[in-house]
Formats: sequence, structure tokens, C-alpha cells
Amino acid sequence: MTKEALIIVDMSNDFVADEGTLTAGKPAQEIVPYIVDLAKDFINRDQVVVVGMDAHQENDPHFELWPAHNVAGTKGQELYGDLMNWYRENEANPNVIMQPKENYNAFFKTGLAEKLREMGVEKVHVAGVCTDICNYLTIAGADAEGFKTAIHKRGSATFTDLGETFINQMKRCFYTEIIE
Repeated sequence: MTKEALIIVDMSNDFVADEGTLTAGKPAQEIVPYIVDLAKDFINRDQVVVVGMDAHQENDPHFELWPAHNVAGTKGQELYGDLMNWYRENEANPNVIMQPKENYNAFFKTGLAEKLREMGVEKVHVAGVCTDICNYLTIAGADAEGFKTAIHKRGSATFTDLGETFINQMKRCFYTEIIE
């Protein structure tokens, strides 16, 4: 059986909560139960779950483009709601990885590809926010590192109207499996 990893992308208070500084709001909140169930399923099948989380410094250049968000160590950077509960229950599991990232792509200068290869992972699944930015670029990063890819449509949300376009682009550009 192929070893697989689920990457939960940027499901933080700043991206999901109503008061988040860069929130996708209700669409992101609605995908939380699906992602929690997906993470439980991956762990139950002895697969890998990665929490890929923006970890910006206070004067990060990203804040010239976006409002300040996911500043390392703040409440805004913490996992949102039931995802935080799931993480606390599972963080000691060696198949659960918290992966801070400074870039949209969870693979960019993080060492994640090496960690996943050491664990025997061949396929990467992505869920979280935002479909047309960090999810898309994480899929691109996984593809560039030689992993097969899948996007969970029911587990993806964004604050733009481009989600569907980028999911279709993932399929066209990276041969990403779309899981409804």
C-alpha cells in the first residue's frame, strides 16, 4: 500500500475565525469537520498528517501585500477550533508533523519533502485554505518534489471566487487527483 500524507494548510484563527485578520470566514469554518474526519482517518490508517502553518515574523514582507496574519506565537496563528482539539490529542503521534512555513508553499525551504520521503510517503493530499494560493502552491511544491498529489475539494476554501478555477488548474498542471 502506498504511504500517503495529508497536509492541512493554514487552518489558523487568522484564516478561519470570523475575527481573523485574513479570514476566509464561513466557507473555511464549514470545512473544519471534514478536515478533522480526514485527519482521523489518515491516523487510523497509519498514514501521515502534516499541519502546514504560516509562521510570520512581525515585520514580514508578506505584510506589504496582505494584512498581518499568523504572526508566530500569537493566538491568530493557532489552529482553529476542533482542529486544535484534534491536534492536541494527536501531537505526540510520530505520524503528526507541525510544519511552520514562511511561504505559501509548505515545501519551500522547510525540509518537508525530506521528512516525508524518510517516512516513505509517495502521495500528498491537501486540504485547507486558501484554495487559490497556499493550497495551489503546496500542490505545485509537492509535484516539483516528485510526489503524487490530491486535492480535497470538500476540504478546501478561499476568500475569492477562484477556488474552482485553481482546483481545475491543479488537475491540468500537476495531474492532481480531485477528491470530491
